[in-house]
Amino acid sequence: MDEKAYKTKRASEVTQLGSKQTQYKYEYDPTLLETFENVHPQMDYWVTLNADEFTSLCPKTNQPDFGTLIINYIPDIQMVESKSLKLYLFSFMNSGEFHEDVINKIGKDLVKLMEPKYLEVIGLFYPRGNISIHPAFSYSNEEEKYKDIEKYRFLNRNLNPQRIG
Repeated sequence: MDEKAYKTKRASEVTQLGSKQTQYKYEYDPTLLETFENVHPQMDYWVTLNADEFTSLCPKTNQPDFGTLIINYIPDIQMVESKSLKLYLFSFMNSGEFHEDVINKIGKDLVKLMEPKYLEVIGLFYPRGNISIHPAFSYSNEEEKYKDIEKYRFLNRNLNPQRIG
């Protein structure tokens, strides 16, 4: 397949990007997530996605919780398409869940979607009652070097939000 045909095929794999009518869902919906093929699966490289205006609901008070999500991953065959990720994260807006549950749910959904070599999801939730919560999820495939990355990042996690990433 020539390069132009390959790029056309790759672009056709995603449906949300470039859509003239964006449909927002207000309840959790992992089916919004889409992938596209990683054209460099033989290489290890980081992809970092920051969602600076993440919102969900406290399951007890029904008040909004705001925060920043940092998603770091080393892709394998599939990569998450960013607009579909935006719509997926937006679907948490009316989802009443604790911060830790939200981060674990997002991490598990992304692992199921992409099967990356390594993935971490870090939540930097803004303070309520003078306490901020920063839960983190991590995953590595069965290869030893990615398990080593997961172990190192877990044991050396820097809790300073300006330096996480």
